[in-house]
Amino acid sequence: MNAARCLPGRIDPHALLITTAAVPLTGWALHAVALHKRLAATRKDPLTGLLRRDAYTTRARCLLARHGDTTTVVMVDADHFKAVNDTLGHAAGDAVLAAFGDRLTAWAGPRAAVGRLGGDEFAVVLDLAADRRQVRLEQLVRMLHTPVTLDDGRTVDVAASVGAAAPDVLGTRDLTVLQRAADAALYDGKHSGRAVVATARHATTPSINGRRAGRPGTAVWGRAA
Repeated sequence: MNAARCLPGRIDPHALLITTAAVPLTGWALHAVALHKRLAATRKDPLTGLLRRDAYTTRARCLLARHGDTTTVVMVDADHFKAVNDTLGHAAGDAVLAAFGDRLTAWAGPRAAVGRLGGDEFAVVLDLAADRRQVRLEQLVRMLHTPVTLDDGRTVDVAASVGAAAPDVLGTRDLTVLQRAADAALYDGKHSGRAVVATARHATTPSINGRRAGRPGTAVWGRAA
């Protein structure tokens, strides 16, 4: 009889072999999970949980390629955001941005690309056909105009300007062109409380939200919140 099988407290050789082999696999699995979490952290904005610019751009382009003319590109700009920071403090400003992130995510759904491009500027690309576009954009405006409740119980009146652009209107799936047109449409409706859908005119606008066009890929910023 094999003593290894009979002596109390001894491990079966086959079990020992399996256990030994499993250790490095488990170690690699834990390492992979940790690596995935670190990579996810670099893809997402820590304040809002939305995609950072590069990750958003990659996903947005995939959605445009997949859905084509039923896709809508939406640009969002918080209105009077500087005043929130100046009067209520940066913690309140952060709470507003986080709330906007939650609302954009809820509105767009899990399959959309939702990104924080910087500061108080957001972008969304989602599968949204023309027959539902206006109603859904009006819903978004209402959501973004709902007051934000702070941790201390105070409420902050908030608002945002919204512009949208679509391949079926502009005849292109180029993300840069669509964002530029949506941004120009946003500027047309700035502080108006309504979403503006871009036309062909917006695609050729030389100035977007106070950004003066320069060489391709560059911009001069001069926008007030």
